[in-house]
Amino acid sequence: MAASPPQRNLILILARNFASRLATAVFLVDAEGRIIYFNEAAERLLGQRFVEGHGMAPDEYAKLFQPTDDDGNPIPILETPLGMAITRQEPGHARLTIRGADGVTRPIETTAFPLLAHTDQRVGAIAIFWERPETG
Repeated sequence: MAASPPQRNLILILARNFASRLATAVFLVDAEGRIIYFNEAAERLLGQRFVEGHGMAPDEYAKLFQPTDDDGNPIPILETPLGMAITRQEPGHARLTIRGADGVTRPIETTAFPLLAHTDQRVGAIAIFWERPETG
């Protein structure tokens, strides 16, 4: 049973409303992985304002943020927690490093999960992430 467009839109509106109230960085994408929203905390970690990133496709933000593992190996965007939430409709968690649009490299942890209208109908995904403290 497919959800109607208004129901899909309502789920994304509610997710955006939730994300806008969090002090933790949140990244929200639609079913195709296009950026719908990221909050002010995410702007600081991504080194980019939301108005500059709105509508970006996964290949665009993968190129911009260049996710890598702790050894510096590139992580394909679909293998990040957000990518898994979009494509496999599965939650995920990982430690990775991103390069912000401001050129600053930041080690982060991220947890992402799919947003579903029904058990089998993806609407989008949401990722919550935070900068890892420096160790050593």
